[in-house]
Amino acid sequence: AKAIAEMFKYVDAGLTTWDAADHYGPAELITREFRKQYRQLRGQEPPIQVFTKYVPRPGDMPYELIEAAVDSRLNRLGVQQIDLLQFHWWDYSNTQYIEAMKHMKTLKEKGKIRNLALTNFDTDHMRELVETYHIPLVSNQVQFSLLDRRPLNKMTHFAAKHDIKLLAYGVLCGGLLTDKYLGVRDPSDTIDTASKQKYWYGTINEWGDWDLFQKLLKTLRNVGDRHGGVSIANVAQRYILDQPQVAGVIIGARLSRATHIDDNLRVYNLKLQPKDFEEIDAVLNQGRMLRGDCGDEYRRYY
Repeated sequence: AKAIAEMFKYVDAGLTTWDAADHYGPAELITREFRKQYRQLRGQEPPIQVFTKYVPRPGDMPYELIEAAVDSRLNRLGVQQIDLLQFHWWDYSNTQYIEAMKHMKTLKEKGKIRNLALTNFDTDHMRELVETYHIPLVSNQVQFSLLDRRPLNKMTHFAAKHDIKLLAYGVLCGGLLTDKYLGVRDPSDTIDTASKQKYWYGTINEWGDWDLFQKLLKTLRNVGDRHGGVSIANVAQRYILDQPQVAGVIIGARLSRATHIDDNLRVYNLKLQPKDFEEIDAVLNQGRMLRGDCGDEYRRYY
């Protein structure tokens, strides 16, 4: 009930695009219940779009299996058409992902899916789907942050060529790229979520170290102060939003536990200047560029 009440606040603030998945616990079901309550209380459909995902284990991908998965998404979301279905594949050596995407294209043509997308696909396999099999992709959801700029290696160039947008997650490194961690000497006692562990032990340490990370936070704080005191999170979000082909950043919301609506809205009025980019890049370039392409970290064990 508390989560549903929080969702009303997000909609009323104009934050109306939500990201869910078949493996995010009850996320899809919560949005269905929200739609129901919104209709009951306000007499109309809520002005939201909900993106979801299909993340199957590698194996045969017959049409019947794909249609059943899509129908399950429709039922759990409580809609007649999926706004955006994002497909993830664990093992490229199993080429059944091609058949799966062909079937999803058919289901799009039947009206069950409005837009087709990928999540955590690398450039080469996205190219294959687009140029060889003519799958009409509109986006790829990838990890993209100040510390993880792998999409700039070749993903953004290919995406621009085919008018494919990028949806960026991990932008705040699980909450570490925020004012809360500025001046913190030892973060180990506050790494209290799986997301923070992922970015602390992975992204931050692969890019640099905690001292360099503190230098970055100080730089972001200085930039924010020049722009009226906006938060470190605002600067980190705006930097990524200003990168080529980025259509949006995905910021996690712990409904009923932590609300950052007002702070997140400030990013829309923030305009970074050349001096801001120069100062930020000067620190970023002291660290290491993360290796590989988008999504490689999900396939290390295959």
